[in-house]
Amino acid sequence: MFDIERWQEIFDTIRKNKLRTFLTGLSVASGIFILVILLGLGQGMQNGIAEEFKEDAATSIWVWPRRTTVEYKGLNPGRKVQLRNENFEVISKSLGSGFEKASMLYFPQNLQVLYKNDPLAYDITGTNGDLQEIENEVIYEGRFINETDVLHNAKVAVIGRKIREEAFANVDSPIGEYITISGMGFKIVGVFGEYGQNKDEEERIFIPISTAQLSFNGADKLNNINFMLPEMETFEATLAKNQEFTTALNSYLKQYHNVAPEDERAIRIWNPIQEVKRYYSLSKGIEIFFWAVGLFTIIAGVVSVSNIMLIVVKERTREIGIRKALGAKPWSIIGMIMHEAIFVTAIAGFAGLIFSLGLLELVGPAVNVDYIVNPSVDFNVAFATVIVLIIAGAIAGFFPAWKAVKVHVIEALRDE
Repeated sequence: MFDIERWQEIFDTIRKNKLRTFLTGLSVASGIFILVILLGLGQGMQNGIAEEFKEDAATSIWVWPRRTTVEYKGLNPGRKVQLRNENFEVISKSLGSGFEKASMLYFPQNLQVLYKNDPLAYDITGTNGDLQEIENEVIYEGRFINETDVLHNAKVAVIGRKIREEAFANVDSPIGEYITISGMGFKIVGVFGEYGQNKDEEERIFIPISTAQLSFNGADKLNNINFMLPEMETFEATLAKNQEFTTALNSYLKQYHNVAPEDERAIRIWNPIQEVKRYYSLSKGIEIFFWAVGLFTIIAGVVSVSNIMLIVVKERTREIGIRKALGAKPWSIIGMIMHEAIFVTAIAGFAGLIFSLGLLELVGPAVNVDYIVNPSVDFNVAFATVIVLIIAGAIAGFFPAWKAVKVHVIEALRDE
């Protein structure tokens, strides 16, 4: 039942002790504010990590050769490892069930690229159609390289969006236009773009891998081999599948190229999922730390409420004695003290919640720095935290109230 006299008492007490009540509420509100902001930063870190790795498929594996560093089978260190088409074919047959997509890359050198006799200073990359999904390329116009292009050594090209903006700004669409690569004409069939912030990747020109090798002295040489593995039901299962495939891949390539098993630098294999695991583990640790800092701040606020309630009880000892002498029941006195504690905690808690959520809503979308993107927090989690805070405030008010009930009437009436 709504007791107007109880509320009048609470507001009278607050009016008499404005500064004390304000400082108590500020400590509680700051606890909620700090916790929500820290949780928002934690979520922003997870968003940033996801954005960083969106450029390439998280389950992709990238392989490129380097030089040996260990003597093996009579071969001196310093040998350059050269990937071949045969490597790709053998892996596709022996490990084909372990991946969904696979691409080959060849980078021909010292080529002259022209568009209507104007030179274009962009890199040429020979590849196949699967690279689009492995690198998460976005097609803005036309299409990407396909298997038919590779099979028939087609002279077609897919250009990056930055090339389209810089070299083809005066045409409605570059699709169907021709560029000349070292004297050979290539028809533009598509324009691609990149996820994320690394727009330098959009300065590439893709042509079919077979055409690049055949036309530009590539023979059967490869610079990179890339794979995209399937995503399993859980992250742990995906990670285990990734490690199993990587181990088998590394073992085959080292055996084929006569590389010592302990030579870790001759063949470089990069797994984005390993980086994802590392960053997510770090972000989880930071999130736990944020929770700890926020909760300890809230606890400090609750302790402040409890201390203030002890002061209130001390100041109102004589009043409590009179109430008990007039027949007030213990639970009515406990309710009086707890009511004030809950009210101050609830108002301060919701004030901190509203202010912090408002700040995240206002500033969050504009935050876009390395590994922190759009910090935000789940409202249900934040609201539940405030409810827990109010319960803690009730507990904080209970013990001073229980102490007030235990005071003998005679002692209370004698209190000055």
